[in-house]
Amino acid sequence: MGKRVALLYSLCCLIVWPATGAAATSRDILDLVYATVAGKPLGLDLHLPQDVRHPPLVVYIHGGAWAAGNKSEYPAFLVARGFAVASLDFRSTNDAPFPADVHDIKAGIRFLRAKAAEYGYRDERIAIAGASSGGHLAALVGVTNGDRTLEGTEGDYLGQSSGVQAIVSYFGASDLTTILAQSTPHGLSVRVPALKRLLGSPPDQVPELARQASPIFHVDHNDPPILLLHGDQDIQMPLNQLYELQWAYEQAGLHPEVLILHGVGHAAEPFFTGAPAERVVQFLRRTID
Repeated sequence: MGKRVALLYSLCCLIVWPATGAAATSRDILDLVYATVAGKPLGLDLHLPQDVRHPPLVVYIHGGAWAAGNKSEYPAFLVARGFAVASLDFRSTNDAPFPADVHDIKAGIRFLRAKAAEYGYRDERIAIAGASSGGHLAALVGVTNGDRTLEGTEGDYLGQSSGVQAIVSYFGASDLTTILAQSTPHGLSVRVPALKRLLGSPPDQVPELARQASPIFHVDHNDPPILLLHGDQDIQMPLNQLYELQWAYEQAGLHPEVLILHGVGHAAEPFFTGAPAERVVQFLRRTID
């Protein structure tokens, strides 16, 4: 990882999951290779709750400005509450630009469906969740169920579905065509280079690609239930990005769930404890359990 990317990630994107005791109540299967792309194995970690038969599955997408982070980041509180969690590595923008990351994540979901009986989780209804850039990717994957232009051909299980049935997006982007105009100076210092790596050029120079990479332009009435979480003091990711995705869902006749934490910034601990964590658990129980 380049020093600049590592610095940006450490300053604004690192999520340290609060201790929940999940380590004592989970069975962890690490480094499962779900696809090999350009000679590089792509892995996932599977965290299964102890003493829960056939738990529902949540696929987790880590943050890191699309360039950093890894699968060691995952929401342990969900495992402690009876959900299986699969945390994926995927090609970063240091390896390949969009849509490589989406292709990889969809390949991971296909792999997980193919292996459900082997590992014992349920696969008929899968949720996807992510934070920061991972929240953007989770939303984008979730609202492009069945979109052949973003499916990709990675992995060995092309006959499996990559569709998901619920989405949880923590402080993620939703419209790459407006995000720079909405950003604070701090946000711009992170986002301008990150978007150039993601898209290969600034968004205004590749408008159609920027639209393809923006969840709001894919929303229709068939999309899964979504829960959007954001802090109203987030100087890294504009709160307007949540409002745009909320609006797109409502225009499609859907009813997104929204939780805005007052006085909270980007990737802050309050999202993952107490009432906000319980809100996520209850949303997932209603949608995939």
